[in-house]
Amino acid sequence: MENQVSRFVENFMAEIKSRNPAEPEFYQAVHEVVESLAPFIIENPALMKNKILERMAEPERVIMFRVPWVDDNGDVQINRGFRVQMNSAIGPYKGGIRFHASVNLGILKFLAFEQVLKNSLTSLPLGGGKGGSDFNPKGKSDNEVMRFCQSFMNELHRHIGPNTDVPAGDIGVGAREVSFMFGQYKKLRNEFTGTFTGKGLDFGGSPLRPEATGYGTVYFASEMLKTKKESIKGKTVAISGSGNVAQYATQKVLEMGGKVVTLSDSNGSIYDPEGIDEEKLEYVMVLKNAVRGRIKEYAEKYPSAQYLEGERPWSVKCDIALPCATQNELNGDQAQILIDNGCICVAEGANMPSTPEAVKLFLDKKILYGPGKAANAGGVAVSGLEMTQNSMRLQWTSDEVDEKLQSIMKNIHAACVKHGTQEDGFVNYVNGSNVSGFIKVANAMMAQGVV
Repeated sequence: MENQVSRFVENFMAEIKSRNPAEPEFYQAVHEVVESLAPFIIENPALMKNKILERMAEPERVIMFRVPWVDDNGDVQINRGFRVQMNSAIGPYKGGIRFHASVNLGILKFLAFEQVLKNSLTSLPLGGGKGGSDFNPKGKSDNEVMRFCQSFMNELHRHIGPNTDVPAGDIGVGAREVSFMFGQYKKLRNEFTGTFTGKGLDFGGSPLRPEATGYGTVYFASEMLKTKKESIKGKTVAISGSGNVAQYATQKVLEMGGKVVTLSDSNGSIYDPEGIDEEKLEYVMVLKNAVRGRIKEYAEKYPSAQYLEGERPWSVKCDIALPCATQNELNGDQAQILIDNGCICVAEGANMPSTPEAVKLFLDKKILYGPGKAANAGGVAVSGLEMTQNSMRLQWTSDEVDEKLQSIMKNIHAACVKHGTQEDGFVNYVNGSNVSGFIKVANAMMAQGVV
């Protein structure tokens, strides 16, 4: 069986690489899933005959377009826009829009592929997609961002809708960008629908949507810890990033009695051994959300902290690590440092933040490791709840949404345990999340025929 699995994985990946040249992030995402699913697929000949996984790894549709806009100096700028509509077997395409200089087709295909399984895990009727542009909003004025978002939507509006494809925010796309895009979409289509999630509370947004990914990651970590009769209370937590996910993960850790000692951005990390309390977190939120400053300014304000220029926070001793920044931010060497320093739990708030070498170490050492498609599914879960509220023309309270979010994260954890528990009792959350997410999508694809 082992040789058969190896051949299946090798042949599958050879085909993926030949059909998708120069897309390393996509290879990485697919390889992890294929390794998990190969034994399951081999034991189910109908899945192989109907080439379900092969079809899942091929987008149903890829849209690529130019985005011309005029900057504040009157100069014409040109960026490239994308939307990858990966799989709609269980519902309309659902996934964020990313604005960052690193955006390319391969990165968006990896994100869309992950999104298919993540959305399936939530148990909500959501397909998977992802989009974005190589536009970088950092350093741009509000008017420049608005002009870009409007130009971006001038093309994308043709391809999205409440029953077709429902985008949301991602890296570089916060409340400001979502609002500008939704406003242009509404103008172009002359209709008010729940086509975007992450909207403002005054025009169709859901309570707790900004908090959802960070909160959900901590809820998932809490469920993992319970399997070891542990909790977040009293634990030291290292968090990367300082944007939306990291901020609200910090907030929830504090509520649960943990101590957060790190945050980071693309330039470096801060380490505050006294802990980032509510007052310090409020400063970070103003710094990053309103002032749009850099995290090193935290160390300038608080003498208890030190700034680690150009470094990720994984050298800091901690009990729990929550990578909440970006893909491949935690490598094998850093994973070994975390393990050597006594880290017992890693839950991913970002998409694929751990390299394959890091993941292998976590699994080999049998520490609690929650992959992003399971641990950070809280964001898309509440996006799905926002879609429900839009369809019903009502708005739930924060407590109602939080209760539903906690229930969804507990159910995702239970599904991972069901499909990922090994003979020795260790829960392989990678296998658990991949198999659990795959089954629902595969059943729907089998029922719908070759389409």
